[in-house]
Amino acid sequence: MEMFNAHDSTLGFGCWAIGGEWWSTDGEPLGWGTVDDDESVRAVHRALDLGVTFFDTADTYGAGHSERVLGRALGKRRADVAVATKWGNVFDERTRVRTGDDATPEYARRALTASLARLGTDHVDLYQLHLSDADPGRAAELRDACEEFVSEGLVRAYGWSTDDPERAAVFAAGEHCAAVQYRANVLQDAPEMHALCETYGLAGVIRSPLAMGLLTGGHGGGRVLAAGDIRSRPPAWLPGFGAGGAADPEWLARVEALRSILTSDGRTLAQGALAWLWARAPRAVPIPGFRSVAQAEENAGAMAKGPLDAAQLADVDRVLGRA
Repeated sequence: MEMFNAHDSTLGFGCWAIGGEWWSTDGEPLGWGTVDDDESVRAVHRALDLGVTFFDTADTYGAGHSERVLGRALGKRRADVAVATKWGNVFDERTRVRTGDDATPEYARRALTASLARLGTDHVDLYQLHLSDADPGRAAELRDACEEFVSEGLVRAYGWSTDDPERAAVFAAGEHCAAVQYRANVLQDAPEMHALCETYGLAGVIRSPLAMGLLTGGHGGGRVLAAGDIRSRPPAWLPGFGAGGAADPEWLARVEALRSILTSDGRTLAQGALAWLWARAPRAVPIPGFRSVAQAEENAGAMAKGPLDAAQLADVDRVLGRA
């Protein structure tokens, strides 16, 4: 299988944060707080100008809002980029509440139709299953449904957003599976997932490349996050944050221990974290989030710096005790 062609971009932008606030049925935050849609659009435009050609969203981010904002921002430049979205969650766009999930092929088609409308496009470049622990047998049916979408011209390629290599391999068996999305960053390596991408020739779309913001350097000093931010009441799968959204001191200590390596060669801390991923996993396409023009500029600036060198990569392992 050919590597997913994100228009040859080594970096994508993740569009979870620009979806704004949305909630679980029991009132837990699932977004990153309030957002300024006009600033989001300006940030996408700035990213485009700086050479970012891959944008990853999901239908459930902001209960449809992220897709609408991205579609508005891309406008006539849609043909210049690769757009990825995801399906599997069920939500109420009016109340911005996630109400459940649906792993049936019938729902996949309904969700795709709705995503295309919100994005204002006639196809999705990468369509991803958003249920990380879906039953592998059911996933095989969904893989076959994705092949139908490809044959109809609605989808160019597909993948699964999961951290389980055995599940990812179910999708990887499909002819037009071209990527797997998984969590990886300098604090949370994913060697089995990196290896799976090499084995199957997949792009590794890397979510949480900045450890939910911990690798930006902006979470020291006891900073507490707003109530509408998922990190303020972190679910079990989101380590590194404690009650009220304060960063875990042990995680911050690891970030500080790495700072001098990651900020080498004129990089910011975030740029160094992205550089580590490129050095660690050659098939990696990190998708850091953004909510402002300044964040878009900083993230895009990592491309000019390129990956860490072998000595810097070894230094990171030594500091973290992974050598």
